[in-house]
Amino acid sequence: MIQTDVIIIGAGPVGLFTVFEAGLLKLKCHLIDSLPQPGGQCSEIYPKKPIYDIPGFPSVLAGELVDNLMEQIAPFKPGFTLGEAAYAIDKLDDGSFVVTTVKGTKHQAPVVIIAGGLGVFEPRKPPISTITDFEEKGVDYIIKDPEVYRGKRCVIAGGGDSALDWSIYLAEREIASEVTLVHRNSSFRGHLDSVQKVIDLAESGKIKLITESEVIGLNGGSQLEQVVIQHAANGEIITEADHFIPLFGLKPSLGPIANWGLEIEKSAIKVDTLDYSTNIPGIYAIGDVNTYEGKLKLILCGFHEGTLAVQSAFARIHPEKKNVLKYTTVNGIQGF
Repeated sequence: MIQTDVIIIGAGPVGLFTVFEAGLLKLKCHLIDSLPQPGGQCSEIYPKKPIYDIPGFPSVLAGELVDNLMEQIAPFKPGFTLGEAAYAIDKLDDGSFVVTTVKGTKHQAPVVIIAGGLGVFEPRKPPISTITDFEEKGVDYIIKDPEVYRGKRCVIAGGGDSALDWSIYLAEREIASEVTLVHRNSSFRGHLDSVQKVIDLAESGKIKLITESEVIGLNGGSQLEQVVIQHAANGEIITEADHFIPLFGLKPSLGPIANWGLEIEKSAIKVDTLDYSTNIPGIYAIGDVNTYEGKLKLILCGFHEGTLAVQSAFARIHPEKKNVLKYTTVNGIQGF
């Protein structure tokens, strides 16, 4: 049995920063995550993608943000159970909780903070009959390492921020030898500045932009060789390609968390914004996994939620102690 003050389910940026805030209150944390490394989606899906809305960082790569957070929490010596999804939670007679993973590892603490992000997710795949035949042979649903596409011909499909951002990244940095962006509409759902940048790159010949079109077929042998595009006006277009990257987003679900007796609304955990507590006393939910009126799914909002949650957790763990807010600029960081 792994015993700690706070069990954090989810080791993404919000879960990691919560370790820091808990450490300032002398609360020990242990994190559980189904992924084999800390960082959540920032490490697993887009480690090389720049993030622009982290205070104090005009731009920071997702992977670098995770590295910085790991360095920031190092003085508080958090424990990690990685590569094991949290499967069940049980409340003991003394009011504490036991969280058991799919591999049977048990953790006990008086407080559980769920920072599970989008939960369990899988990519939305386009309806192409042969697409599974080319998975790991040229078809990728997420971009982990852009260097994989160095000197390659890439066809990206999608109309949201992810499709726009990666098209820009691969083209501007001259990583891919050829970038084709396919979208079924003539307008995009992404940020206007990203849309304009794609249009500018298309006009300069760095991106081949094909709108009002869909990818309907894939050709090749042991590796992908061609992408078949159906254009609304011009019919079929066959494009030579080494990689096809459909970026249509993810289908999230709460997974086992949905069976824990928490109040759920639209696949998210309802919380009280006073301290981001759930309907079960002692269990909190922060970050993308929670919902409340006015919710914004931003990393910086998750940082705020985690900060308030651990203040409430301290009062629950140490009801006899008065917690006086101490500023790190005055007291510094006192690790364990």
